[in-house]
Amino acid sequence: MKKVAFIGYGAMAKTVHALLPESIQLAWVVVTEAGIAATQQELGADVQVVSSIDAITGTPDLVLEMAGQPGLKAHAKAVLQRKLPLAVISVGAFADGEFEQDIRAFASAQGAQLQILPGAIAGIDGIAAARTMGLDKVVYQGRKQPASWKGSYAEQLVDLDALTEATVFFRGSAREAAQRFPANANVAATIALAGVGMDKTEVELIADPAMTRNQHRIRAEGAFGEMQIEMQGVALASNPKTSTLAALSVVRACYQLGDALVI
Repeated sequence: MKKVAFIGYGAMAKTVHALLPESIQLAWVVVTEAGIAATQQELGADVQVVSSIDAITGTPDLVLEMAGQPGLKAHAKAVLQRKLPLAVISVGAFADGEFEQDIRAFASAQGAQLQILPGAIAGIDGIAAARTMGLDKVVYQGRKQPASWKGSYAEQLVDLDALTEATVFFRGSAREAAQRFPANANVAATIALAGVGMDKTEVELIADPAMTRNQHRIRAEGAFGEMQIEMQGVALASNPKTSTLAALSVVRACYQLGDALVI
């Protein structure tokens, strides 16, 4: 039986927990101090709920971060210091260049490694492979219904409730997108890290009342040729800002713990 630890226990983590294979046990959850009592009551005595990695009793086979950028920044070093495998979903945190450099250096010094999960998008393996020969251009376009952008910086740029047609409300770099839309733009950051970097990856964000799903489009050009990827994902019913596929990418990482053949 493999045992995993979650950092965060929000909508995504609860979805992942429900989909864990029988061979994987959720044994630890890290939440804020204020959230310990409620989370412990929800999960029961079989799961240790704590507010820091150092308080974990035992050794997880994998630590899965699903706590947003602040949660990743708060706990990443403690995980790496214990040399625990860490899989990350809040990739937008690496738009903070100082944090990225610090974590890279710290992980290297510890002999540890972070695994960046693909999250809500497909094709990351192809972009990363193409980069080895050189990429000339990578463009990401994210299109969601207005409700999915509520609570974000988009509300300062456009009246989401008044939209009657597709509206582009942001054009800029992946770094700026990930910093301004931390709950929505992890995809942009992941594409950037796989490809031409935070500042060279072009991002366009759209609010479209006609959408019933979250649409992601990637266009990449380079010495390898050209690729165009389009997909439409269903948002979690419990959180319209989060893609179901993002949660499933975390579940897949859990399945790989017990697989002899890993894709």
